[in-house]
Amino acid sequence: MNKFLISVAATALTAGSAFAEDVKIGVFLGFTGPIESLVAEMGPAAELAIQEANDSGKLLGGSTVTAVRGDTTCVDAGAATAAAERLITSDGVAGLVGGDCSGVTGAALQNVAVPNGMVMISPSATSPGLSHANNEDNGLFFRTAPSDARQGVVMTEVLMDQGIKEVAVTYTNNDYGKGLADAFQAAYEAAGGSVTISAAHEDGKADYSAEVGALAAAGGDRLVVAGYVDQGGAGIVRASLDTGAFDTFHFPDGMIGEALSDTFGSEIEGSSGQHPSPSDELAAEFTALVDGKFNATSPFAPESYDAAALIMLAMQAAGSSDPADYAGKVFDVANAPGEKIGVGELGKAFDILAAGGEIDYVGASGVELIGPGEAAGNYREIEVKDGVISTVQFR
Repeated sequence: MNKFLISVAATALTAGSAFAEDVKIGVFLGFTGPIESLVAEMGPAAELAIQEANDSGKLLGGSTVTAVRGDTTCVDAGAATAAAERLITSDGVAGLVGGDCSGVTGAALQNVAVPNGMVMISPSATSPGLSHANNEDNGLFFRTAPSDARQGVVMTEVLMDQGIKEVAVTYTNNDYGKGLADAFQAAYEAAGGSVTISAAHEDGKADYSAEVGALAAAGGDRLVVAGYVDQGGAGIVRASLDTGAFDTFHFPDGMIGEALSDTFGSEIEGSSGQHPSPSDELAAEFTALVDGKFNATSPFAPESYDAAALIMLAMQAAGSSDPADYAGKVFDVANAPGEKIGVGELGKAFDILAAGGEIDYVGASGVELIGPGEAAGNYREIEVKDGVISTVQFR
């Protein structure tokens, strides 16, 4: 090869790699705190999408992506804000998968993400109050999980279909618990049900006998526990069982995980609940992709994979890892028109986008974003049967 051809070849190689960069994405979840057993599956799910993108070698001209973890704690807004600040200003992330719990998500969004122009896609912050965040977030905040306004309706449908028309409600005393309890009560009473009491409980207590005493005095055919499976929600259930106040319960998403059946088993036989979940078909596809690396059917694991995927797909559509450039592409890649993209197909999607085509990302949870940048919502109805959590149907 003569010197001219060598020079041309070297120039071509340089041009092909000049665009490549090391992109960092923050995995901003409660690795400690009241839902750490759920986050133990959510974190690896987000990182699986990142690894898939790296394996393809097709994101932004061969750029690599590094996952950087930050701990929201789920409940400490100060700690979450500090973690988000570190991820953005010190670690230099270009997007955040998270937060997880609604209160810390809202705090990090308003105090850190918005001032720094950072995109956040939460897989599990479900407070109805966050639906209005899009009006103040400059189009930076999205959710792959549906709002609890929708969960309140689904919860009502499940209980009414079982003939349960009178319940007591206890909720963890934060944005998530209060928002869900209010949404449920409004939907349930509109459908003809009666809420005998709706009372907050604090997490981290050793004894919940006083709270359970008040719930038992109000009565109800079932106790709705809008809490956390690794925290006060479990304490409420234990105190209810030990005192005989309630023996069946209804569990929203924050209570549903392996820790629930591991802890209580057949003691809560006949209890019910629901959580955001993909269809059987999508769940099977995601389970096959995960291949035993973590529990693919754990609540919010599919949504975590999708949150990370959407960030990277939007980057590819914009041709940039700058949030100012790609934030406006999140809706474009998440919704029709375009070729449908399932789990394990990020490389294919990157090729389509690089060629100027359009995609409709379905992913692990059946992504479809609506008005305020959140998922439309699909729910798995569960029951505790023979001591384990079983699927009844999808709603």
